[in-house]
Amino acid sequence: MPDDTPKSLTSLPTTKVARAARFAKTGLNVGANYVKHYAKRAVGADSQMADLHAANAAELYGTLSEMKGSVLKVAQMLAMEKNLLPTAYADQFAQAQYQTPPLSGPLVVKAFRDAFGKSPFEVFEEFDLSARQAASIGQVHFARQDGRELAVKVQYPGVADSIRSDIRLVKPIALRVLGLDEATVRPYMQEVETRLIEETDYALELRRGQEIAAACAGLAHLQFAKYYPELSSARILTMDWLPGKHLKEFLLTEPTQAVRNQLGQALWDFYMFQLNELRRVHADPHPGNFLLQTDAGGTVGVLDFGCVKEIPADVHRLFTALLTPETLADPAKLAALLEEGGVLRPDDTPARRAFYVDTMRASLELVGRPFRQPTFDFGDPSYMQALYALGDDLMQQPELRQQREPRGSEHFIYLNRTYVGLYALLTELKASIRTQPE
Repeated sequence: MPDDTPKSLTSLPTTKVARAARFAKTGLNVGANYVKHYAKRAVGADSQMADLHAANAAELYGTLSEMKGSVLKVAQMLAMEKNLLPTAYADQFAQAQYQTPPLSGPLVVKAFRDAFGKSPFEVFEEFDLSARQAASIGQVHFARQDGRELAVKVQYPGVADSIRSDIRLVKPIALRVLGLDEATVRPYMQEVETRLIEETDYALELRRGQEIAAACAGLAHLQFAKYYPELSSARILTMDWLPGKHLKEFLLTEPTQAVRNQLGQALWDFYMFQLNELRRVHADPHPGNFLLQTDAGGTVGVLDFGCVKEIPADVHRLFTALLTPETLADPAKLAALLEEGGVLRPDDTPARRAFYVDTMRASLELVGRPFRQPTFDFGDPSYMQALYALGDDLMQQPELRQQREPRGSEHFIYLNRTYVGLYALLTELKASIRTQPE
């Protein structure tokens, strides 16, 4: 049987020169795949575009998983957008959430010596050198101190320093794959770059984790980790080890519908409170960032406040206004909001304008349906089927296929990502919840 366990990384390309060289090699290999594809076509040989995508996706994923950091994080984000990437890329990039090779022990020890002048075995009474979880920015280790079970997150070396240069390196390849123009995506890339830089700031993550946990203390059935500043540094973050299981593992225990509903309600209330009261949201609702247990009828442990989206007041007003029944019933009001949000542009032809108004009304009616009903059953398979069907239908629209440049406020990147992830969690739970206050 082949060994599918991710191997530890004993080194990372951390300098700009080393990372640029690795990207250059990838670019050459991707280019060679294109040459082979079109050469076969020129001589009449069979060469499917799907094969080209598969070869390039494998090449890119190999590079991203080796380099970690911002480029791997972008790949994970793209994998969440079902209709953005060719299937081969989405399938490869989705592996990044679960199969990222961890750092080797010596590199972990070096990170501690750089931060504290001590090895982790001197900082903690007990420390497991084998990572329990490895992701794009850092990996998590188990430790004990003063009778407490702790989660210790260790950031990969060079990640914080490489983000801007990484984005400049990956941008030409990404633009070619997606068929986009650099000028049109600049504000969106800036938004992603800003969030990625924040994710490497463990002092910021510690502060946000403490603030959001304190603000959400009155919400039922949620659990947050306590952070330990004295055991943390710029690249090491120590917090309580929360109990519970990740979603897939938890569902194998066959929880009752009542437990599923309570867990779903806790998640929905958490996100609505953040959106409407805090005006900032935990914007990485991946299943790995929540721990579920049946205690007290169902409790959600919330992890990882590295990615938090601050929501400007005008963006909050626009986001919530787009979801109301009054907006959907009034084409003129909808068009005005779409103009404000940058979806409609002054130079759009009447036909294009009408197309976007009609398309957005259909999308908002379906996507915003849970917001407009007092209760909603995410266990109804027809709803997610309808969402996927809508995405497939939109991608078949000639207008959208030709109009590849992104539209709308860059602030919606992380808001959309947040609710795509939340809907996916609630659907996996098959939760029936109250979506409006009683």
